[in-house]
Amino acid sequence: MLQPQATGDGSYTFYSPEFRETFHSRSGAREEALGKFVEPCRLGALASQAEEITLLDVCYGLGYNSAAALTAIRERNPHCFVRLWALERDRQVPQAALERGLLADYPPAVTRDLTTLVEQGDVKTPYFEAQILWGCARQTLPQIIKTDFQADAVFLDPFSPPKCPQLWTVEFIALVAQCLKPKGLLATYSCAAAVRTALKLNGLTVGPGPQVGRRSPGTLASFDPAWIPPLSPAEREHLQTQAAVPYRDPSLTDDPETIHRRRQGEQAQSPDLEPTRQWKRRWYEQNLENAL
Repeated sequence: MLQPQATGDGSYTFYSPEFRETFHSRSGAREEALGKFVEPCRLGALASQAEEITLLDVCYGLGYNSAAALTAIRERNPHCFVRLWALERDRQVPQAALERGLLADYPPAVTRDLTTLVEQGDVKTPYFEAQILWGCARQTLPQIIKTDFQADAVFLDPFSPPKCPQLWTVEFIALVAQCLKPKGLLATYSCAAAVRTALKLNGLTVGPGPQVGRRSPGTLASFDPAWIPPLSPAEREHLQTQAAVPYRDPSLTDDPETIHRRRQGEQAQSPDLEPTRQWKRRWYEQNLENAL
């Protein structure tokens, strides 16, 4: 049974017994959706000048990211047409969120449209068209690729890489990248070096996203470097450590344990990469010196 847990901004999230993580940071589920995903993708500004916006929500979860995106777009331009594809493995999660009223603070039209999406699998109104695909994203995302769908914004929001490595691999991110427009933006809460490497290996420029509810920033990525802020010196060096060895899943069918073992083997065969602990110690000491 999924039980709501309060977060710092007054919104609620769930705890996943399977992944042993909450779906959102403790600082706030609504805050994270807006600050980590919607605002970095500049959806408000885009809505003011675009007649149509396309979104891909990878790991729809409780629905906060899509709800926050629709709200921001409609506040700026009520007549902007929004096309959304959403991927979610466990339909009980968004259903439970709706049953417990977790999206009730969003505009009624947004809540109504997302309720229809979850209950029926699709929704179509004069200004909104969406479909949600149930099941493992590794198998459902190719269905979207076949439609030649291209997103202005991609929300990449699985559980953390250590708990859910299968949705952070080079191969899975290659599928995600196929759905991103040349000037589109991909946002994720993770700043893991392995994730940033996987994005870079798929031709994306990566930079820091906002620091919202966590000590570390998120990540913003695009094929167009003009949209991406530069990495700090510490972040660039992080990509030269053993932590930057990416997760790989050549068949897109491996279980998490196999993916972890493959990465550990590649790390062991990369003696030229700096140990991550050494990188952390060096930058901690430099920051300490700068503070004195």
